Amino acid sequence: MMFKEVNMSDSGSDPFDSALPGLEHLFPNVDPSTISLLPILDRFHEGVIVTDASGAILYMNALQEQMDDLKFSDVRGKKVGEVYRVDEDQSPVTRCLRTGERIENLACFYRTRRGKVVNSLHNVIPLRAGRDLIGTVCFIRAYSLMEKELKSASDPENTNYIRKRDRVGREGIKRLKNGTRYRFGDIIGTSPDLLAAIEVATLSAGSPSTVMLYGETGTGKELFAQSIHNKSRRRNKQYVALNCAAIPENLLEGILFGTAKGAFTGATDKAGLFERASGGTLFLDEINSMSMGLQAKLLRALQERKIRRVGALDEIPLDLKIISSVNEDPHQAVKSGRFRADLLYRLGVVFIRIPPLRERQADMDALVDYFIEKYNRIMDRRVKSVSDAVNALFRTHDWPGNVRELEHVIEGAMNLVKKHATIRRSHLSIHMGDLHPARAGQDAAMPFTLAFPAGEHTLQELPEKLSAPLPLPPGEAGLVHSRSRHEIHIIRQALGQTRGNVARAARQLKLSPQLLHYKLKKYGIDAKSFKPLMSPP
Repeated sequence: MMFKEVNMSDSGSDPFDSALPGLEHLFPNVDPSTISLLPILDRFHEGVIVTDASGAILYMNALQEQMDDLKFSDVRGKKVGEVYRVDEDQSPVTRCLRTGERIENLACFYRTRRGKVVNSLHNVIPLRAGRDLIGTVCFIRAYSLMEKELKSASDPENTNYIRKRDRVGREGIKRLKNGTRYRFGDIIGTSPDLLAAIEVATLSAGSPSTVMLYGETGTGKELFAQSIHNKSRRRNKQYVALNCAAIPENLLEGILFGTAKGAFTGATDKAGLFERASGGTLFLDEINSMSMGLQAKLLRALQERKIRRVGALDEIPLDLKIISSVNEDPHQAVKSGRFRADLLYRLGVVFIRIPPLRERQADMDALVDYFIEKYNRIMDRRVKSVSDAVNALFRTHDWPGNVRELEHVIEGAMNLVKKHATIRRSHLSIHMGDLHPARAGQDAAMPFTLAFPAGEHTLQELPEKLSAPLPLPPGEAGLVHSRSRHEIHIIRQALGQTRGNVARAARQLKLSPQLLHYKLKKYGIDAKSFKPLMSPP
């Protein structure tokens, strides 16, 4: 197939438009019939699909074969709807053929007939012969490949400096050991709440104001803190982090402020973290776990911008950016008397909430692909995707450990896949798979089982009334529908036995009260309706 044979007509700004010179004009001394663009497209950095006017696939390049886990020889001549699990009228190719207009930067989520999930960006260009629409050229970029390219491009070690003088100053960043590993480009996801958090964090990097990160365990607070440092003017200075919950209270003050010789038996002159981070950034993780007494000393240091070593008289001026994090709502911690309100206002000049994974379902596929690729490299595996059953389970799991839990689940599964190319239910950790021993080798819609004390209320003992329809959120179907029905029944059963007492029901179900409240809201279950009616006096 030669693109030279297609006489393009004026159709706007398409790069295949005849308003631009044809090959015979670009190379007047060369026979255009000897020039083929297909070898170029086959090595293109984007996936390419060429169709005819009916939507039948005429060409697919090697990268597209790799992205979709397909062979062109198997799909040649087939229509897009036969190769991919898409609604025919929603396919970008079909829309382009129907309207005759190009489609630019259309974000798409699709599955191949083999079940592989792809998040991608599509650009579709109509092909014309004269005024007749004869087909399309579709350029496809997978998010996973874009993330890899951006990460590679942002790494100074991979930068090719066209002029030697441009190298000056940049190599300093490459050689700098500032105690960090992450930049904003390492944050995976496109959900609106996450993008809003990234935008605020990026803007805060340019100011000296304190930043407080609020997020559940495993949401990526450390990643945000390091990214803020590496975006700031202090990036060439040291980044120092401390988990306040991991240090005993009697040692934490000395570690933060330093010690003076003679302050206590065995004390020596030693700089604290405030001094070590001078000029750079100090990250105080889980600041809400710090004692009230030490919070008061920290507040004074922040207000005065000076510190005094334990046992010393001289004060040392501070020049650093302070980022802190909390793993609970700080306002609730203030109300309960565990966190000083004035310290909250001082540390939270810029307040950033990092959304939990259960609020970022749109990012699930990108995260799964990233972790699979990561552990393919580490463990020398060839895993390409997760099964439909695992994908459905991932989208209904509550992820109390958030992104960190997802990574550990993927890592655990990669230890068990052997030579398989797909992660199945039988490869998952037991807390994720809920596998019945007799069915552990199957990748089917297994019943969901909440953890109960031995001998109490397993799904194998559910009454027949479970088959009656139960209210579900819109869009639940298949495996998700089956699991949700089972889960709703068991929650209702626990609430009935505890007469609507959510705390007791949570203990019986071996769930945290917060998680049970989340499930009640998710399924629209009113715990009050299970409370016994009071008899009139």
